[in-house]
Amino acid sequence: MSTIPGTTPLPLRGFDAVVVGGGPRAVAVVARLAARHPRTDRPVRVAVVDRVEVGAGATWRTDQSPLLLNNTYSAHTTIHADGSTPMDGPVVPGPDLLRWASESEVPADRPAWAAREVAELRPWSYPSRRIQGVYYNEQLAAAGATGRVELTPVVGTAVDLVASGDAGRTVVLEDGRRLDAPVVVLAQGMVQARRSPRVRSLVSAAEAHGLVYVEPGMPAERDWDRVPGGETVLVAGLGANFFDVVALLTEGRGGRFEPAGDPLYPARLRYVRSGDEPHLVAGSRRGLPYRAKAAYPDGFPPRYEPRLATRQWFAQVASETGQDFRTAVWPQLAREFAWAHLSSLLEHRPGTVVPGLGAEELLARLRGAGADGVDAVVAAAVTDPRHRLSTRRLDRPGPAGPLTEEAWRAWVAAYVNEELDTIHSPLTSARNAVNRAMAALRGQVQRLVAAGALDGASVARDVAGWFTPTGLALASGPPPHRTAQVLALIDAGVLELLGEGSSVEFEDGVFVGRSASVRREPVRARAFVETRMSKGVVTGTDDPLLGALLGSGRAGLHVWPSADGSRSSSGTLDVTRSGFRLLDADGVADERVVVLGIPAEGVQPGSSIGAIPGVPSPLLAGADLAAAAVMDHLGADDVSGTGVTAGRV
Repeated sequence: MSTIPGTTPLPLRGFDAVVVGGGPRAVAVVARLAARHPRTDRPVRVAVVDRVEVGAGATWRTDQSPLLLNNTYSAHTTIHADGSTPMDGPVVPGPDLLRWASESEVPADRPAWAAREVAELRPWSYPSRRIQGVYYNEQLAAAGATGRVELTPVVGTAVDLVASGDAGRTVVLEDGRRLDAPVVVLAQGMVQARRSPRVRSLVSAAEAHGLVYVEPGMPAERDWDRVPGGETVLVAGLGANFFDVVALLTEGRGGRFEPAGDPLYPARLRYVRSGDEPHLVAGSRRGLPYRAKAAYPDGFPPRYEPRLATRQWFAQVASETGQDFRTAVWPQLAREFAWAHLSSLLEHRPGTVVPGLGAEELLARLRGAGADGVDAVVAAAVTDPRHRLSTRRLDRPGPAGPLTEEAWRAWVAAYVNEELDTIHSPLTSARNAVNRAMAALRGQVQRLVAAGALDGASVARDVAGWFTPTGLALASGPPPHRTAQVLALIDAGVLELLGEGSSVEFEDGVFVGRSASVRREPVRARAFVETRMSKGVVTGTDDPLLGALLGSGRAGLHVWPSADGSRSSSGTLDVTRSGFRLLDADGVADERVVVLGIPAEGVQPGSSIGAIPGVPSPLLAGADLAAAAVMDHLGADDVSGTGVTAGRV
């Protein structure tokens, strides 16, 4: 059986583990239990709870639109740990997404639509989220088919977690069901935020005045039929969700894209209207969408090798504690980004660099420059102002303004061409070289945070405050064809960028959009869409279980300490560094509760990133730790007669 059924009856008892959250982390935990458990006569009994779909979870649910895509390559997706991931459990081979797609034996209950999508998967393609959900579903079923795990899928919402005797925990569901086990694993993934006062006021205003307001949330869970076609719609947020929303409101409404036949920019597309799409006016604080991913000749980007911010340099920084990011780390990162830019120009567009300047001279100048002088080094090295670089504005390369509306439109037209060039000719693009440098460096910064090398106030203010969002904007963009589609919509006038420092408010019975950097008349509209992503923080989450734990002090918040005695919250749960056991508000560990992934990422850097074959995976390493915790208690409880001897379902 390849997919996991829906609900189970009351009561539910006698489990060895309950996993809350049914997405890839839950699948990985079950797969690691099957790998660790040697017996088939006494399988590990596991209940997996998810409010949407056990196996796929909310992000990868299999009933969502095929237009909603993963932003990583097909070849970069697995749920099985290999020898690259540090862990104590045995390595048991399992198919990654591509191997799974090539298997000749197809389960009878695989969705009919999946055959076409499976056939279209290539190593360098970007799979739909729903086909990735089918893969996760089938891997969960395969773990159960080993006979080492007895799986009970439970569709429902967990609202509380309480002690059950001296040696157990009970997960309480919204409908009254109770799941008992010696160990509970919390693996909720990208938890969403509850309505803020601002969102509540906009919902009320829309209802009172007959307007359309689509509040922030997962695109697969919103009603896009409400958004009117043929009229102006304001959009706030230009990150990952933005590309999903645009696809649903254009291609999803019958519009289509075709090659434009532009000899200068071969990646350019032409949008053919359906007549049902809205006129989108979109903005954000940054003012620009996430930067384009590129289409590489060999399918995959070459590895970026830092010359200044090297692994050795990061190791030296990590040897000290409590440092300020702006003074101890950022100057070297700025030099590296400048080097990525200049080295690309030297190699591919040497005429843009002042004659006589070579790589060693440029590296020497950068090494001698402070953070405030890096941009001046670049400016002095290039022959055309268009090739200057502002390291302080990597994610917003346009002029800071204020600009006239005409000047802004002219700049956006040039920006479209530069993005198209980045997509089509990534190996010669200085902009793309900077993006690849960011992809290589941002993980190193998170490791500094995890090691305690940075002062807590600086982590909150600088790393979380602006560096991490900048890294997302440069290195976490959508598939290249999705960016090309957005650029085609700008060409066609279907999409208009409002400008940097954008804001949307409710005024005089309508929604009104403005930009702090573009001098233009305010844009008035009857419809407003917010595409902001949840950051996965647990403060203010709409997850009732996490809310109950935090509200009662049974869970505490992870903090970054500072030398002055202050403490800055990471917005994530506090867990032990070894084993990821939940810590309460007083710092006491619950040995029976393991927390994995995004809600505890302050202690588990990199755990939000999907597992890649052949690459050490924090996600899979955490799953193996959770499986080890279950097996430890399984052995103890088998001897003592507690927990697992309770009645069967």
